[in-house]
Amino acid sequence: MDRLKIFSGRSNRPLAEKIVKELKIPLEALHIKDFADGETWAKYEKNIRGADVFIIQSTNSPAKNVIELFIMLDAVKRAAAQRITAVIPYFGYGRQDRKDESRTPITAKLMAKLIEEAGANGILTIDLHTAQIQGFFEIPVNHLYGRSVFLPSFKGLDLKNLVIVAPDMGASKLNQSYANKLGVPLAVIDKRRHGDDDTEVMNLVGEVKNRDALIIDDMFTTGTTTLQAVQALLEAGAKSVSAGATHGVLPGKAVERINKSRLKKVFVTDTIHHPPNKLGRKIEVVSVAPLFAEAIRRIHNDESVSSLFE
Repeated sequence: MDRLKIFSGRSNRPLAEKIVKELKIPLEALHIKDFADGETWAKYEKNIRGADVFIIQSTNSPAKNVIELFIMLDAVKRAAAQRITAVIPYFGYGRQDRKDESRTPITAKLMAKLIEEAGANGILTIDLHTAQIQGFFEIPVNHLYGRSVFLPSFKGLDLKNLVIVAPDMGASKLNQSYANKLGVPLAVIDKRRHGDDDTEVMNLVGEVKNRDALIIDDMFTTGTTTLQAVQALLEAGAKSVSAGATHGVLPGKAVERINKSRLKKVFVTDTIHHPPNKLGRKIEVVSVAPLFAEAIRRIHNDESVSSLFE
């Protein structure tokens, strides 16, 4: 493990510290600062020539986190590391994965190109917004899934009449996998999108009456669409509604909406860092650190990572 070097940007240092603790190695020294004009600068404090480098940085808002990742990658490339893996627990701009209107960008593809150009030889991430984003890269992508960290928590709910609910048709495959693992039925909400964060529930496919519903998605942003789903499920006779999402983006008043809502509980992971005292009583954070630590160990040792995908 001597050649293994793990560094962290500033977007989610607490997760990086948990990962190196799992691996029983130190987090390497990296000096990052902002100049008075806002420009970011980075310097690796020790020799990393020939090292196997992993850089941990989520690319959630603000955009400075993305620029910081590019700068860290460029610096380590110029320091002659042997292999550079960008560990991106939350891959920002993942929702812009297709051109669905005239004169709009495919920003997820642009992000992939820029990360490669900056110097990454490989990517390690979890629960991309759509699996097709892997195809935007010309370098290896190890794409982990949140099921392995969520399932123990979901089983701990002790919900005897559980039904898994896909919040839209696009999430039905993800939710079906959870339903299969837990041995419970699946329901699907048919919704119509009227704007970026404006949706309307049209139909509910499946039986939820007198059941405890669990909505699962890849990310929880403003909470508007999830709370619409909660209302629809309760009106259809659900006893209670909980939710789980790998990435708790939670901008603006999202946390306040959750805590004032009729949601029983919300599970998120620590791919995006939030101070614990800011999350409120209903939100439970499950750590992905053990999963990422094991993936890093296997990549470093040139072992198979595929068993972790499940």
